[in-house]
Amino acid sequence: MSVSRDTIVAILLLAFCGLLWQASYDIEITTYGTMQSSVWPRIIIVALGVFSALLLLQSIRQPDRSTPAPDEGASRPWHVRYRNAGLIYVLFLLFLLTLPTLGMLLGGALFVFLSLTALGRPTVRLVPVHAAVAIVSVGAMWAIFTFGLRVILPQGEILPI
Repeated sequence: MSVSRDTIVAILLLAFCGLLWQASYDIEITTYGTMQSSVWPRIIIVALGVFSALLLLQSIRQPDRSTPAPDEGASRPWHVRYRNAGLIYVLFLLFLLTLPTLGMLLGGALFVFLSLTALGRPTVRLVPVHAAVAIVSVGAMWAIFTFGLRVILPQGEILPI
């Protein structure tokens, strides 16, 4: 019986979650907040651990379902194979570079919109859907951080909110 790549990745991710959980005990406890400083990182660690455990269960239940043909990946050049990942890295770099000017709200919405349009099908019918998803998702995240968690996100020069 061979072990699939997903099983190995899931086990490594679970081990990484354990290390992160242990490291979360070293987070400094501050007195100016309403909750401990380790709460938010631990929520993220638990979410990552749950998804990693689900990946492990799925990889054990259905091992190596999607094995590509031997020549499928080898026939494409590396820049074609990793085009989407490279595009997202470039868009994220542009997001970071324009963050002081655009701010989190406009820059984040633009990043999500361009990512959806570049990775999805950029048809005229889907562009308004991509815009709506970008505005709602970034707006909701901004509202949660600003009003719920009281975290001040970068405002930018264009829309100082």
